[in-house]
Amino acid sequence: MSLSPPVFLKEREENNSKCVEIQQSQTTSIAAEDPLQNLCLASQEVLQKAQRSGRSKCLKCGGSRMFYCYTCYVPVENVPIEQMPIVKLPLKIDIIKHPNETDGKSTAIHAKLLAPEFVNIYTYPCIPEYEEKDHEVALVFPGPKSVSIKDISFHLQKRIQNNVRSKNDDADKPSIKRKKTEEQDLKDSKCKVTTLKRIIFIDSTWNQTNKIFTDERLQGLLQVELKTRKTCFWRHQKGKPDTFLSTIEAIYYFLVDYHTDVLKEKYKGQYDNLLFFYSFMYQLIKNAKCSGDKETRKLTH
Repeated sequence: MSLSPPVFLKEREENNSKCVEIQQSQTTSIAAEDPLQNLCLASQEVLQKAQRSGRSKCLKCGGSRMFYCYTCYVPVENVPIEQMPIVKLPLKIDIIKHPNETDGKSTAIHAKLLAPEFVNIYTYPCIPEYEEKDHEVALVFPGPKSVSIKDISFHLQKRIQNNVRSKNDDADKPSIKRKKTEEQDLKDSKCKVTTLKRIIFIDSTWNQTNKIFTDERLQGLLQVELKTRKTCFWRHQKGKPDTFLSTIEAIYYFLVDYHTDVLKEKYKGQYDNLLFFYSFMYQLIKNAKCSGDKETRKLTH
């Protein structure tokens, strides 16, 4: 005897519900095992081919490299640039690299390779001048004075207003005239749209960051902290918690949170390709560790 349509539909819905629960459980399990599993990435076939063929020549300096040249910030000969994804970012990124940071170990270069128009890398003590633009620039660095990403606009707006007050603090002006000028400037400043235009990251081991962070040229900038995230970096710093991220992870997670918390837009994987190299190397090293393939681990740097 066949089931009546309503009963049949009910059973199908129950089966579908159970199926979804199983899939969600499996997805959660996979995500816990591989947190980079669900990224929206371009095809990594070009990296797979390059990995199989081994090191290649940098077309600029001629050096032998794997995947890209960490000196010239370009892909090597067997990784055609047209097969690499290009990522568009909502703001500019400055990366200040410690002079003792090993170029071949830095993930900051991934950002320069994948978003070349938006990313600049400077080697300390070379730091751009930010003093005149401190109302549109922020530094990602944890600390007691750091603010959350969602509060960036509020704190930048306060800086604009403080700058206005400072500008109008002229003892030579009559007090009434000074007050009216200040009130008008403050009113104008509130009408301006406060936008973060540039974000700064420090690229170094955590033990080396203090030298750069305490530089007087960075002291006046708004400090921003990331939400707690766990690193996947295979070159974990001994004695440091797993919430200490690699540079490319910090950049990626900042942009994801900025997109949702500040731009108030739904995140649909727009910046996932910043992890194009990182996720590939992560999987490569993970597989190598499982198989005990020391040679493969060498290839990644």
